[in-house]
Amino acid sequence: MSDLIYQQETYDIIGICMEVHKFLGHGFREIVYKDAIEVEADLRNIAFCREKEFCINYKGHTLKHTYNADFVVFDKIILEIKATENGLADDTICQTINYLKASGCKVGLIANFGRSKLEYKRLIF
Repeated sequence: MSDLIYQQETYDIIGICMEVHKFLGHGFREIVYKDAIEVEADLRNIAFCREKEFCINYKGHTLKHTYNADFVVFDKIILEIKATENGLADDTICQTINYLKASGCKVGLIANFGRSKLEYKRLIF
């Protein structure tokens, strides 16, 4: 087995998402899945921060606009939630990479609840 960064933590987060998808299925709006993920993470005693804001610095200046990641789990993994029938789009991947840049986190997960089977993608930065 390969040595993936934060392998167990990533596995735990995907497990949360799978449980939520198994229970709720697809068809709800993103906010419903975010609320359910929050409950499931609490039930599993997994540390997270919801809607975490990240400032962007440019040459020693903090820019006016910020990024808000859906979740930061274990204080080191970005989790972005989508609920789209169209699958994981390139702009969602780019958005998550931007969150990784802004946060200093090395691993990002995108979970899409919009289809009959949970979709997820793991990103490394």
